[in-house]
Amino acid sequence: MDRGFAAIVSGAMDAPAHQKLIVAISSRALFDLEASHRVYMEQGVDAYCQYQIDNEDKVLAPGVAFTLVKKLLGLNRLDPQEERVEVILLSRNSADTGLRVFNSIHHYNLDIARAAFSGGDSPFPYVAPFEADLFLTADADDVDKALDAGIAAATILPGTPEVGSKDQLRIAFDGDAVIFSDEGERVYQENGLTVFNETEVKAANEPLSGGPFKGFLSALHRIQSAFPPEQSPIRTALFTSRGAPAHERVIRTLRAWGIRIDEAVFLGGREKGKFLRAFEADIFFDDQHRHCDLAKDQVPTGHVPHGVVNKG
Repeated sequence: MDRGFAAIVSGAMDAPAHQKLIVAISSRALFDLEASHRVYMEQGVDAYCQYQIDNEDKVLAPGVAFTLVKKLLGLNRLDPQEERVEVILLSRNSADTGLRVFNSIHHYNLDIARAAFSGGDSPFPYVAPFEADLFLTADADDVDKALDAGIAAATILPGTPEVGSKDQLRIAFDGDAVIFSDEGERVYQENGLTVFNETEVKAANEPLSGGPFKGFLSALHRIQSAFPPEQSPIRTALFTSRGAPAHERVIRTLRAWGIRIDEAVFLGGREKGKFLRAFEADIFFDDQHRHCDLAKDQVPTGHVPHGVVNKG
């Protein structure tokens, strides 16, 4: 959003990504920056810069993904000897106007030390150097770039940030085109439900290919594996429009991957919102706009623009 500022990157290289879960998040996903964004859209860059400087001591309200980040960082307090998660801030702000963001991070005692302030340009080029396993942003174009680069990413949709009643981190996923490839969805779109079910029954013992969030789910499973199931600080769930008899292939796929998912809800076409609310998801990832639009008023939601339904 700011002209004339070079990109500023803070932080140094350390342990390889596979030793911890690394999540990159934009400032607009972490905090409520809608008022600031309106100033930028209506009055321009200079007015935006001055607005942020004038308000840099005013703490920003939590954004849609705030509770998710807080709970992710809370996993590091379980064992002071092991850093399981790192959160990286990526922002189009300059370092100057981004001071308000860091002041808010300090206010909420969020352990975020590394950041890239890209001075008006897209911060996407820093996602890979920071070795992020997941990228969350309000910028749909950056999400497309990340998915094309093989990085799990989602567009955080506007909604009311929830402070879950549970201390446990709860993450919900759609199946096809998110955890799994869109091969089943392609059959459904081209041939309808009857052929889809017939195809899935015939292929019940053939594991589905992985989708863009398979690696992220695997990283969560790796953290979960350090705890007895009944004491896990993370709970995962699959909420899929599939129903019987198409359920079996999903179960056998996860078994073949060696990945645990704690809950699986086969909705058989029913809407997901109320079920996600019952699960108390800290975030839900889905590839279809329709499902996301209905879910975002119930729980924080990220759209994953991957697969056949997102091909224009």
